[in-house]
Amino acid sequence: MKLALFGASGTIGQRILREALSRGHTVTAIVRDPSRVAGQGPNVQAVEGNILDPHSVATSVAGHDAVISAFGPGANQGVEAVPQAVRSLLAGLRAAGVKRLAFVGGAGSLEVAPGVKVQDTPGWPAEFQGIAQAHTDALGVFRREGSDLDWTFLSPPALIEPGERTGKFRLGSDQLLTDDQGQSRISAEDYAIALLDEVENPKHIRQRFTVAY
Repeated sequence: MKLALFGASGTIGQRILREALSRGHTVTAIVRDPSRVAGQGPNVQAVEGNILDPHSVATSVAGHDAVISAFGPGANQGVEAVPQAVRSLLAGLRAAGVKRLAFVGGAGSLEVAPGVKVQDTPGWPAEFQGIAQAHTDALGVFRREGSDLDWTFLSPPALIEPGERTGKFRLGSDQLLTDDQGQSRISAEDYAIALLDEVENPKHIRQRFTVAY
């Protein structure tokens, strides 16, 4: 497949890029600074693009089979850039005639009980509330405004960090997944597997799903 990847230089984006290349895909890495993705091999083209500009998105993704966003707000951007990015992606993909979009979402909107989100629990760190709500808002934009595109929103568990690529994990829907010790976690490497599995064999079209050990 010919994939367009936003945020390829970030912690999760790097793992998604590596996983995509290992599966034989060609990737256009759309980043603010192409030099950060240089030297990845012949199947990667690094281009400068602005995910918040629908015209830039359309130009960057035209001719691709699918688009993946691992976008995270930069140091000079507020968290409101996340739902803004979703609206820009939707408009840009429509203009480019690309239907498939996989989005790296947040964990805060997952439920720990019926009607109770992770971000509303007493132990949720206050410093993460803004970005958690931004991803919750982004999911809302997809659900309200994305009915004509084949989007998927993949929420990580409570903890995602670089680690081992095991290929062993569980999938869920709107509820936070925890293991027998009550932990909710996954490596960024295994998250990338779940995301690329979904891109290659879609099972969650116009849905959110989650992954954890």
